[in-house]
Amino acid sequence: MRTVRPAAPPAGMRRLLFRLPVYVYRVGLGAVLGRRFLYLVHTGRVSGRRRDVVIETVGREGGRYQVCSGFGTSAQWYRNIRHNPDVAIQVGRHRARATAVLLDTARGADLMARYASRHPTLARRLCTVMGFEVDGSEADFREVGRRVPFVEFVPQPREHRIDNR
Repeated sequence: MRTVRPAAPPAGMRRLLFRLPVYVYRVGLGAVLGRRFLYLVHTGRVSGRRRDVVIETVGREGGRYQVCSGFGTSAQWYRNIRHNPDVAIQVGRHRARATAVLLDTARGADLMARYASRHPTLARRLCTVMGFEVDGSEADFREVGRRVPFVEFVPQPREHRIDNR
């Protein structure tokens, strides 16, 4: 695995395309995106205003969802949840209040390797977008998983949940 260029958040037309799933969720059609995408509603660390983003999930275990910050620690949503980990999530039609938990590099490596074994073509493309060139080996994907931050969203107890539709 080698770094080909630092990952930079999208701008211009590319940003609009990345934001398109947000509008799908906002109009109530998030279920069409299935369980691979998570709609995250969080609070801006400076403005205190509501912010939202759609992120691809890399894993799901017992109601917990794991995601990768493909643009590293400089991604605005990542910086915001580090400041305030209390968030709302929606996957498909399921909505919940959750707590964002930052994962260690060993767990990130495991998650990336498992994701790559399930979705090898998508994993290679994701690595390219993040600025890494991989040979497709498990070792390469594990190394990428050590270099990018992973987050797990842990649903809060039932009494704190948002209505499930």
